[in-house]
Amino acid sequence: MHVLYIHQYFVPPDGSGGTRSYEMARRLVQKGHEVTVLTSNAFFPSNYQFCSRVTEIQLEGFRLAVLAVPYSNRQSFSRRVRAFLSFAAESSAFSCKVRGADVVFATSTPLTVALPAFIASRYLRIPQVFEVRDLWPEVPIGLGVLRNPLAVWASKALERWAYRNSARVVALSPGMRDGVVGSGYPEEKVAVIPNGCDVERFAVSPEVGQRFLGEHPELARGPLVVYTGTLGFANNLGYLVDIAGEMLGIDPRISFLVVGDGREEETVRARATARGVLGRNFWIHPPRPKAEIPAVLSASTLASSFVLDNPVMWNNSANKFFDALAAGRPVLINHEGWQADLIRRRGIGVVVPAADPREAANRIREFCRAPEGLEQARRAARELAATEFSRDRLADRLNAVLEEVVTGRHQ
Repeated sequence: MHVLYIHQYFVPPDGSGGTRSYEMARRLVQKGHEVTVLTSNAFFPSNYQFCSRVTEIQLEGFRLAVLAVPYSNRQSFSRRVRAFLSFAAESSAFSCKVRGADVVFATSTPLTVALPAFIASRYLRIPQVFEVRDLWPEVPIGLGVLRNPLAVWASKALERWAYRNSARVVALSPGMRDGVVGSGYPEEKVAVIPNGCDVERFAVSPEVGQRFLGEHPELARGPLVVYTGTLGFANNLGYLVDIAGEMLGIDPRISFLVVGDGREEETVRARATARGVLGRNFWIHPPRPKAEIPAVLSASTLASSFVLDNPVMWNNSANKFFDALAAGRPVLINHEGWQADLIRRRGIGVVVPAADPREAANRIREFCRAPEGLEQARRAARELAATEFSRDRLADRLNAVLEEVVTGRHQ
């Protein structure tokens, strides 16, 4: 089959960010399918050269059509909305030119990718499958980012419309599935396929992590907690700063490293300076290509994923959570939900309270200072990565969904 894969935020393997679409696309090709990925240039590194409209690239057997639509987490909300709409318009026009496609597979966010998916589906007379990576607009509404009554109504209408016009919906977590079903979409047509673990990329030798620490000796004095990802409003990295502040008085040998950037970087840096932790037990490094993240995780004692203290964030399926498992590293999170349940049930990390940095610091210290428990958590993380969250296994499930839709067996 020929899959038209629409994802505004595609990240190539040498880029910085989640590579789910890349990993899924190349595995679909390995199964003998043809794949055309329609995306923007937002998350491509600077060594790529793009023309002003559309640049076509061949990558590991699949075709990339890259539209020149800049985007950054540092942009204002209104500028990001303009980027969403610009991509929706330009990709709608391009998608109708794709010949021989058998199915449209559109992945959010943003929710506006539903527009080119629908147009391509109707124009090419093929079914569409919609993937939900975040429950929009529930998340921006719950966080108070989206407040205009007309915008809220329009967003909810677009959400229901996107589901209604999809032969199947793929959700990245059980909570996202529940949100889709709550909108009125049939439960039997929703498949839960979470983010996955690329064990072959992240299971590196301990020497790789040691080399990283050798390059950054200030991080090698004791246990190291790392965060790799965006420094955005929803990521709540100010809370990690507060934990570092409490840790100075509890166990100053435990360090914290943030690798990434985003709109909140200066705010986080200023907070770390004010609390007296920046350069003492808290460091911020610029983002690294995905290929370099295994070294960072190999050097870590705990890998972390943080969100704002709001139940609307509990259903997330953050790449950093699964990268940690793939690297055989325990995971630290500050929220409840399905990931917290999994951490407790499988013994793969530690859950800290969302609003008590001193208690969080105490739990982190206790966890990091228990060698036997740490080793058990590492083994459990590796096992989970190689089984339940294996990228190959999850790609098989996505392939089955797409093939069912193309052959009509989903009806």
